[in-house]
Amino acid sequence: MEHSYKGEEKFLVNDLKTIVSKARSKAFAAVNYSLVERNWRIGKRIVEEEQNGEARAEYGKHIIEVASAALTEEFGKGFSETNIRTFRKFFLIFRNLEIQQTVSAESNLPKQQTLSDNLSSHFQKGQTPPAQFKLRLLPWSHYERLIRIEDKRARDWYAKEAFEQGWSYRTLSRNINTLYYERLLMSKDKAPVEKEMKEKTNEFQQDKLEYIKSPVVMEFLGLPSDSSLKESKLESAIIDNLEKFLMEMGKGYALVARQQHIRTEENDYYIDLVFYNYLIKSFILVDLKVNRITYQDVGQMDMYLQMYDKMKKGPDDNPTIGIILCTETDSDVARYSTLAKNDQMFAAKYKLYLPDKEDLRREIERQKELYLMAHPEENDKE
Repeated sequence: MEHSYKGEEKFLVNDLKTIVSKARSKAFAAVNYSLVERNWRIGKRIVEEEQNGEARAEYGKHIIEVASAALTEEFGKGFSETNIRTFRKFFLIFRNLEIQQTVSAESNLPKQQTLSDNLSSHFQKGQTPPAQFKLRLLPWSHYERLIRIEDKRARDWYAKEAFEQGWSYRTLSRNINTLYYERLLMSKDKAPVEKEMKEKTNEFQQDKLEYIKSPVVMEFLGLPSDSSLKESKLESAIIDNLEKFLMEMGKGYALVARQQHIRTEENDYYIDLVFYNYLIKSFILVDLKVNRITYQDVGQMDMYLQMYDKMKKGPDDNPTIGIILCTETDSDVARYSTLAKNDQMFAAKYKLYLPDKEDLRREIERQKELYLMAHPEENDKE
């Protein structure tokens, strides 16, 4: 609800908003600096150990395995072998980002080095980084994306622009994927290219909580991932009901996870419900959509299935099954998906253990009615 403030109230409210915004910015900067510093230092230490140790690829692999196991045991998630290799690559590519060291008077260590001292590596010869570039770092997710760019000049340009323009992760990723840098280089008139980019990424710049909602930040701070950030109240109510509905079918369903986090090279995803059916020996992934099911939704589920078949499925397990549901019950309410080569065999073998589409339609519609009865104010929004 929008409030209209007058006179002194307006000045007061504006001041309070400024205080909160500045505090959030400082908290963001502190957490981000610590996260980037940690990952840079881990990468640096791994590289140093490799250089001091045996000159064999097996030794480098062994170091990463040891580091991953030890850190995971002590601190939990966030230190997989893949992540440790990413930290190592981050240091090798951005080794000139000298992390500040706080040194006591008695210390024999060299005096502090600041991150901003060597940021000139991001810029062409003779260019000076702007003041705001010196004062802050990119979020860690941006560095994860940047280190996958092979062309150093392109990588440095994207880093510079992300700093100066305050690009969100989604904006940076979109610009890299659409070859924004290369298109600008080839364009005599750059204004239309820049205008199109800003229009296409405008919605990506709106989410001020993007960084705070990052599961990487949650892991770094030792906080549980809050599924409420990913679900609306109605979605949550429907998912609660579906979880009970499938468990009570008596057809071998065991709950594995809710809002399970999956990270790809491009983005973070959350699968609403993950079950294992011990009668058909298959993982079953359930994803709820608030609108009609699209081809993009089917493609995303296929990606989930590929990842599950690769990372989770055991040698004796059958292919992973996906169920895409939508809250628009006047349309195709459910799609079953599998990467099994023989769809007819899949239908004959597994359909007996999967919920019927009409049963799912009734359950979703019933839950929507119950929810709207309990929250009559939501009817006004339709």
